[in-house]
Amino acid sequence: MNRIIGCLILLLTLHFTVYGNTPQQALLKELNSNIERSGAYDALKVKGIDSIKHTLAGAGSDLTLRFNINQQLYEAYKVFNFDSAFIYARHLEQIATEMNDPVRIMCAKVKLGFILLSSGMFTETAAFLDNINVTGMPDSIRVQFYLMKSRFYYDLAAYNQDKYYTPEYTHQGGIYMDSALHLLPEASFEYKYNKGLQYFMKGNLPAAIACYPDLNQPGLNYRQLAVAACTLGNIYLQSNQPDTAITLLIRSAIADVKSSTKETMAMYMLATLLFGKGDVKDASHYIEKAIAEAVFYGARQRKVQVSSILPIIEQERIYTAEEKTRSLLIYAAIVTLLLIALVVLAITVFRQVQKLKTAQHIITAAHLKQQEINNQLLEANKIKEEYVGYCFNINATYIGKIEKIKQTLEQKLTENKPNEVKFLVNNINIRQEREDLFTNFDRVFLKIFPHFVEEFNALFDKNNQVALKENELLNTDIRIFALIRIGISDNEKIARILEYSVNTIYAYKTKIKKRSLVPSEEFENHVMGIKAL
Repeated sequence: MNRIIGCLILLLTLHFTVYGNTPQQALLKELNSNIERSGAYDALKVKGIDSIKHTLAGAGSDLTLRFNINQQLYEAYKVFNFDSAFIYARHLEQIATEMNDPVRIMCAKVKLGFILLSSGMFTETAAFLDNINVTGMPDSIRVQFYLMKSRFYYDLAAYNQDKYYTPEYTHQGGIYMDSALHLLPEASFEYKYNKGLQYFMKGNLPAAIACYPDLNQPGLNYRQLAVAACTLGNIYLQSNQPDTAITLLIRSAIADVKSSTKETMAMYMLATLLFGKGDVKDASHYIEKAIAEAVFYGARQRKVQVSSILPIIEQERIYTAEEKTRSLLIYAAIVTLLLIALVVLAITVFRQVQKLKTAQHIITAAHLKQQEINNQLLEANKIKEEYVGYCFNINATYIGKIEKIKQTLEQKLTENKPNEVKFLVNNINIRQEREDLFTNFDRVFLKIFPHFVEEFNALFDKNNQVALKENELLNTDIRIFALIRIGISDNEKIARILEYSVNTIYAYKTKIKKRSLVPSEEFENHVMGIKAL
């Protein structure tokens, strides 16, 4: 209860107003956050690849082991980098030929065909696939071949967009898809995904949506989530449900970033849809990311396709900037005219240049003051955003605890067990709850002011600086001035939050100020000058 009261005091003091975000906006925020961390994801990917390469270096002349390790490297590079994936696919083919193993030779050829297709090299892929015969091969290889052949024709249909050839390409893709589906278990993800894709290519959108796997089912890896969400987003787009399509494409893009997948269409499609909705800023950001991924992977088709929309987005971005510039010029002209009128009026009324200069100084000072106020408001809003989420989370947790205690008390009273009721009440650890409140407050505060302790200690000489204990975020000395920094300067409110008397708070503040390098009357101003992140 004391913790809840403390949070309510914080809320009332900060005068916070809550503005909700839509689920789509929250997903965009998550996507932007993951894009910022994409370098770390890629570094982790490269580290894993380097580990496999290290294993390959110790494989010696064991061809079976070398084939398996090269296959791992191919899978690691398959959607990460075309050139490397192509090299290891060729290595697989060479090793399999040296082993004189028809199954492994065919496995390597299918992988090589897949990587050629992924790069957009349709002519080379067509010639290569015509020389592959999977008759008598294991089902796993036949499935890969039929799915690759189906994708080849589907990609050709999407690339050509021709009234004569496209229907035939779609038909041929469907034939190979039927062959693949015949070999896949109907309950598997691969079956549901590819069956839905087949319905989609045939134009049966409701059947495609109904057939698709549940994206929230446990066990899906990032790659499965990415391809399924991207294709399903395209289906919803064709069904005139762009908002649902955008949400799915965001989920696909997030999964791609987390898995360091560079051979992808989700980011490009998302940028295109956001541009259509007028969100030029996000569209420009995502199309630049899509181009960077296409260039990194080395897919010719993707680079051409993605780059085609960039000039359009950039042109709109420039146009928007020019519109803002024109608006600013108009506003500047209006302000200039007003200033001229003000000067003329001042000369007419006061007849003294000195008074006009004084008035100008006042206006300048007011402008600077307004800027300072605006900066303070921005900082206050940031503080409010952090603490309202923190307080609502704490309140929700404690309401849950109170509800559980209430239910238990009702049960014990109904069962006429007063001793157990007394035990239950005595078992509530108020001190621990208060310590948890302070720890959570400290954590949120340091998130907003990560350098507060260092800058606070800079106000003292080395012998008088506050030394925190191990695992201690803030202590009482710093916590008092942390509350002052977020706008709670009244001693009575500080005392109520920290569970001290007003006199104790006053004594703490006086003792700390006397030790500082700055005058006591200026100490709190220096604390208020510590900037948020």
